[in-house]
Amino acid sequence: MRNHCHHELRNDFRRILQSQTCIRTASVFDPLSARIAADLGFEVGILGGSVASLQVLGAPDVTLITLSEFAEQAARIGRVARLPIIADADHGYGNALNVMRTVTELERAGVAAITIEDTLLPARFGGRAVELIGLDEAVGKLRAAKEARADASLAIIARTHAGAQSLTDVIKRTRAFEQSGADAICLVGVKHFESLAAIADGLSTPIMLITYGNSELRDAPGLADLGTRIVVDGHMAYFAAVQATFESLRAQRNPNSTASECATTLVKKYALQEIYSGQASMFMQFPAT
Repeated sequence: MRNHCHHELRNDFRRILQSQTCIRTASVFDPLSARIAADLGFEVGILGGSVASLQVLGAPDVTLITLSEFAEQAARIGRVARLPIIADADHGYGNALNVMRTVTELERAGVAAITIEDTLLPARFGGRAVELIGLDEAVGKLRAAKEARADASLAIIARTHAGAQSLTDVIKRTRAFEQSGADAICLVGVKHFESLAAIADGLSTPIMLITYGNSELRDAPGLADLGTRIVVDGHMAYFAAVQATFESLRAQRNPNSTASECATTLVKKYALQEIYSGQASMFMQFPAT
């Protein structure tokens, strides 16, 4: 019953980053899912920001969850975890000083690694779907994160959205993140293996790749040779849990029903995705006059 030492799990994660292999994460969202992932032999779990928002608030991934709510869920998982947990800390819940507090709280929660992204969050009024903060500010956040950690084995992972910028800019950002001392570089929005190869060329920092259903990239041979150590391919386990809950309760309430809905539809429905999207359109995206 005794939990593994958080410091030991962080060292386990660093050994993965220093290895020559590429592993895939388990999406974990509560203590039981973390235990299941470890029992099945997964090397790493990840608590996604979107999953935490759904699990804690029943809300979509629109930057409504607070640091305290996210850290509490991370702590519930960290209390029982027998595998390293990556915490998707979004933008660090504010500026560089907020990032420092985020690192302090999540380190206390027992996670092994924290991703800090350079996305401008919450979304600006009238802004594009994905906007990035300036490079200097992004580097400042990473430097602040490193300064805030008490346990040097805690990994700080710099995340950027490759699909929201040119390849040249992605390369410039990842080089700057490497020079800032990030322990790994997390990439989302990379569409092709060739693009990943161009970004990885000359990069010595390990790569964490978020593919989100891009099977061509996820299953491409040679990912490990490019320095990719971790692949995140969405949060299917959470969606499956939602669908199983719906089907179990539906069968209990109406045993004769044979209707079925896909997990994605159920999550959108019960997270009130359309309502939140409508509110965003009403209050954040006024039509030009």
